[in-house]
Amino acid sequence: MSDMSERRTLGSLSAVDGRGAVRMEDRFDADIDDVWSALTQPPRLARWLGEVAGDLEVGGTYTFHFTASGAEGTGRVEECEPPRRFLLRHGVERQDAQTIEATLHEDGDQTVVVIEERGMPLGLLAGYGAGIQIHIEDLGAHLAGREPDGDSNARWDDLEPLYRPLAEEVGT
Repeated sequence: MSDMSERRTLGSLSAVDGRGAVRMEDRFDADIDDVWSALTQPPRLARWLGEVAGDLEVGGTYTFHFTASGAEGTGRVEECEPPRRFLLRHGVERQDAQTIEATLHEDGDQTVVVIEERGMPLGLLAGYGAGIQIHIEDLGAHLAGREPDGDSNARWDDLEPLYRPLAEEVGT
């Protein structure tokens, strides 16, 4: 996609305790159980996000490799309240581990998903905003029965400039 006027940001950026935070919110034409399954079941995650393997129970650890971004590492499930909320500690092998919190709620025939990722370097906040939005868009495509929309690198190139002014407001 090259016409940036067609793109919109789904996220907001902020700082928490001197580290970056990205908040994404979107709604999907799917029931909450379907969305929960897409967010928590490794075979479904593999179709839109990447490989996730391990113990996905509270206190369990998992490994991940995200297809679009190439990110990989180890995480731990901190909290889980199916089908409404989970909290992950992501990148536990690094000193700068991040937290990812997802909350879901029903709104008629749709499900609203809010993903908040906290703990990234402030100087990389615009890039994280773009990357996380790509993951949310890929989730939406999966739930709609489609493949992701185009090359993730090109999508990142389109989105990252839209997140730069938001990052500047945070003070990066």
